[in-house]
Amino acid sequence: MIGRRRDPLADPEPLIRRVYAYVAYRLGDGVVAEDVTSDVFERAVRYSASYDPSRGPPIAWLMGIARRSIEDSRARSSPQMEQLADSAAPEDVEEEAIRRISLSWAVGRLGFRDRELIALRYGADLSSAQIAAILDLTPNAVEVALHRARERLRSSLESDESVRIEARQE
Repeated sequence: MIGRRRDPLADPEPLIRRVYAYVAYRLGDGVVAEDVTSDVFERAVRYSASYDPSRGPPIAWLMGIARRSIEDSRARSSPQMEQLADSAAPEDVEEEAIRRISLSWAVGRLGFRDRELIALRYGADLSSAQIAAILDLTPNAVEVALHRARERLRSSLESDESVRIEARQE
């Protein structure tokens, strides 16, 4: 047992779900997110010897790979819009589309660091400690940065909503 490393992919199913959730949050659900998730695990298998348990849990290591895979994917192709569910009522589709577009625009106006923090926290459902391990920060610094990012996002969304209300009244 001495000198033996823990296999970071020993229990892959929960890792796959979390990586896919993060990738889908960043790129949208669908084939592209599936392809990028596959690329993440292909790279993880290929470079499994580079996993260092002292630097954090396997999910933190995989999120680092996922970040690079997302950037590689974006460099190869153009962004795609998210697909709405076919089963929704037409009025629900309109409201959902407006909500998604507004959120997408608001997140898009955030700086890179804020977008990354939001994606890691809500897309990948990582804790502050896990995000801290990925970004080489303290958990407290992550909490503060997330709080500020959420405030900027909330402010942007409220600004958009007031513009929409004014447009409806005209």
